[in-house]
Amino acid sequence: MSAVLAAGSGAPAASGGVWGAAWTRFRSDRVGLVSLAIVAAFLVLIVASASGLVARGWQQEVGVPNAPPHFVGPAPPTESNAIAQPTGPNVDISDVDPLAPRYKEWAERAAQLKTVETIKSETLPFGGDRLGRDVLAKAVKGAEISIMVGVLAALVATLIGTVLGALGGFFGGKVGDLLEWVYNVFTSIPGILLIFTFAAVLNRADAIIPRGVWSIVIILGLTGWTGIYRLVRAEFMKHAVREYVRAAEAIGASTFSRMFRHILPNVSHVALVQLSIHVVGFIKAEVILSYLGLGVAVDQVSWGTMLAEAQSELILGHWWQLAAATLFMAVFVTAFSLFTDALRDALDPKLRGLE
Repeated sequence: MSAVLAAGSGAPAASGGVWGAAWTRFRSDRVGLVSLAIVAAFLVLIVASASGLVARGWQQEVGVPNAPPHFVGPAPPTESNAIAQPTGPNVDISDVDPLAPRYKEWAERAAQLKTVETIKSETLPFGGDRLGRDVLAKAVKGAEISIMVGVLAALVATLIGTVLGALGGFFGGKVGDLLEWVYNVFTSIPGILLIFTFAAVLNRADAIIPRGVWSIVIILGLTGWTGIYRLVRAEFMKHAVREYVRAAEAIGASTFSRMFRHILPNVSHVALVQLSIHVVGFIKAEVILSYLGLGVAVDQVSWGTMLAEAQSELILGHWWQLAAATLFMAVFVTAFSLFTDALRDALDPKLRGLE
């Protein structure tokens, strides 16, 4: 009965909190929802790739070299593709050549090998590379490496920037001055030069940190925290003097509790949005590093290594590896960027005129 009275009294429904309100605003953005679905599909794809469910045989030479896509059709035969048939002597020379009885066996074996080679497909769904590997499988496997690098490096950069920004903004004084000096040193050096510097240092320490995914994550994480630090520091400076923090100090809350239990939840939207923005930026950076030869190891594949390989193939008119890598990267980066914009609008009510 009381529930009926409460419902009839016109009392407002219980609020779902900050995150509930943010999700309500996010659901009203159709572009954001579609982008989230595309990003989720890519995440499912890289999990399936990492577990071996898809793109397991990306290194297998399943097609002829530079096999065109299905919709292009097989390449026309050329004289260079012709293979001479193995022939043996027509006379019995077993008395002078002890290997003569093996000639027929070798000729049959060569014919068998040629038959195996002709089984390779002349076309592949997205075409093949110069070794005959499926470009579609390489693009899927490359998504695993590139997206993993982007997400892990963004997490490292966000963690460093958030912790340092919290310390600098909350304490100020000598701690803030020291962190500001470190920030100014990093920002005074052009980003690409800073990346090359860390890459050179890690290449010398290859025995400690082998070249590959983790080295790129460390390079990008150590060079990409400055923007996050600046924003988080400003937010902590603003919130450190507010009433709810002063009240927590008055009731005996510790410094750690005030920083990370009271202030951090109220500025988490800044760190979260910066995390999503840096994922896109670091995926692009990995592509550039791999293109320049500073990326993943030679036995791995990423969108960057595919673009690096495609530059020599493009001269010969084989454009499909470039198109596949570019298409996959463009779809994911565009979807993630739109998802980031929708997330920012949902987490910051000021952008929606709600405050």
